[in-house]
Amino acid sequence: MHTAMKPSFKLLFFLFVIFSAVGCDRITKNLAKKHLVNRERISYLDELVHLQYAENTGAAMSLGADWSEDTRFWLFVVIPILTLILMLGYAIWHASELQWFQLFAFGLVFAGGMGNLTDRVLYDSRVPDFMILGTDTLRTGIFNVADVWITTGAVLLIGIQLFGKKQD
Repeated sequence: MHTAMKPSFKLLFFLFVIFSAVGCDRITKNLAKKHLVNRERISYLDELVHLQYAENTGAAMSLGADWSEDTRFWLFVVIPILTLILMLGYAIWHASELQWFQLFAFGLVFAGGMGNLTDRVLYDSRVPDFMILGTDTLRTGIFNVADVWITTGAVLLIGIQLFGKKQD
């Protein structure tokens, strides 16, 4: 009986990660829209962290922002929808076989994808970005919390593949 209950707990955990991460992304984007639009860049931690509002119609680092609307729709809406459906199906179907850490990582990638996809669908392809990290000589591009979830989840999944052991 204990093993029969395990997949449902793992699935609940996976869904909890998704809803928590999407909620956090949504809250931070709403706060950025409310407090950072039409303001100068705000710096913290001796110029290491910067907050500045921007809307991105492309992918990371505005890649594809100047592409046609049709191309951007297919590459930034349709393909992500299909990818997220496949990811969700895989995670749900294999929840009992996946390690907790793998489900956590899958949940982060899925949530980040959902967060940015939601903006693309609801806000005319404009995804709010508002964080920049770095010093004068080395800076990241501008990004949002959904981007952090995608990156963190992807790094964890790669790390699990490279260094993880099959254990639960």
